[in-house]
Amino acid sequence: MARARHGTVKQELEPANAEKVYRVSRKDLPLHCPTPNSYLWNSHPRVYLPIEETGEAKCPYCSASYELADEAQD
Repeated sequence: MARARHGTVKQELEPANAEKVYRVSRKDLPLHCPTPNSYLWNSHPRVYLPIEETGEAKCPYCSASYELADEAQD
């Protein structure tokens, strides 16, 4: 039987440290992992990722990949 969750958090968050590709825009800079959309209780320390020059970054803790989205497509 599943236990009931207590609290009033209604925000849908992503699991931290997921090995996947995240698309971010310039408005999300400076980029850090975990992102504000991640649960923090099971996460690694925040690390800032340099993505501006190459358009790509990879977290050294969880291997999540980040791509800087083309602003024209957003």
